[in-house]
This record gives sequence, structure tokens and C-alpha cells, in this order.
Amino acid sequence: MESIKLSTSKRIDLLDITAEVSRAVTKNKIHDGICIIFCPHTTAGLTINENADPAVKQDIINALNKLIPVSAGYAHAEGNSDSHIKSSLFGPSLTVLVENGKLALGTWQGLYFCESDGPRNREVWVKVIKNHA
Repeated sequence: MESIKLSTSKRIDLLDITAEVSRAVTKNKIHDGICIIFCPHTTAGLTINENADPAVKQDIINALNKLIPVSAGYAHAEGNSDSHIKSSLFGPSLTVLVENGKLALGTWQGLYFCESDGPRNREVWVKVIKNHA
């Protein structure tokens, strides 16, 4: 298992982690298999989305903030209930096929770490599993 260390600088942010995950796949020298990316945080998550136009990232952030405002009378005492809800929408893990030693992503796809309670020091875990066929 590989650990990717991240530092976020905003309360809500999407960090493109495609290159870091790709390096983990290359390091493991697995030609065909699957790559599992896991976020061990309850106020952050992961998603696959467009990484060609940075406006998409900002649109996602804007929509999240409209749908789930920071303050909406939540019961959770820490003041970050919106962060828990936002991370639940994304989910804690992704599974990506590995073909010919590379992540099998669509032309416009990238992997994103979705911070909802920053700024913080974070990590994601990457496990690459070889296809035994």
C-alpha cells in the first residue's frame, strides 16, 4: 500500500491527485489489474471527474456550497456537519482499472481528493492489485 500525503489550503477544495496515483501504479510495476484509492477521513472524499477545464472544479465547489451550506442548524457540536455530508456525497474510495501499466481513465477524467473541512494535512491510500488471469 502507498500513502499519498496532501496539504489542503481551503475549507472546500478539489485537489487533482491523478499524477500521484499514476506514480504509485508505475512504482508497483503491475501491468494489468485494479487500483483502489481510499480516503481515511470523515470530512473528505474522492471522485473522478473532468480535469481539462478548471471551471468544472469550481462549479462543483459552488454547487456543494449552495446545496449544503456551512451553517444550517446542524446538531453536530464540532461545527463541521456540512463537511461530513459533503464527504458522504463523494464517498471514501475509488476503483480504477489498470491496463498496460497505466490507469484506464477516459480522455477527460482525473482523480480528485475532495476536501470539505480544510485546511488540513491529509492522506489517501493506494493499493494496486495484479490481475491473475
